[in-house]
Amino acid sequence: QVQLVESGGGLVQPGGSLRLSCTTSGPAFRNYNMGWFRQTSGKEREFVAAIAWTGRLTRYPDSVKGRFTISKDNAKNTVYLQMNSLKPEDTAVYYCAVGDSFSSNRNDYNYWGQGTQVTVSS
Repeated sequence: QVQLVESGGGLVQPGGSLRLSCTTSGPAFRNYNMGWFRQTSGKEREFVAAIAWTGRLTRYPDSVKGRFTISKDNAKNTVYLQMNSLKPEDTAVYYCAVGDSFSSNRNDYNYWGQGTQVTVSS
């Protein structure tokens, strides 16, 4: 069983930055494909970023490309989401997940964290 715990959310002004962390308990973190998704009330969970198990491939939707960066630290069993130039529309609960493949499809992810709230507001 893989457990994931997100942290780093909070309130930030537009244009500001936050770094989210997701630490996993699984024994083979270096082999995990990881993803970040976000969700607001009444909407489907939306893809934000993915990183392949090698750490060499990343993928983003156009809405965050150039502003968000996903990375993973195998020594710490942790994946990060650096978020810069934040906008009010980035406000959501952010979730990390472990997937079977390097994918932007939430159905390809099997294990999820509990989520961390990010609020972008002045």
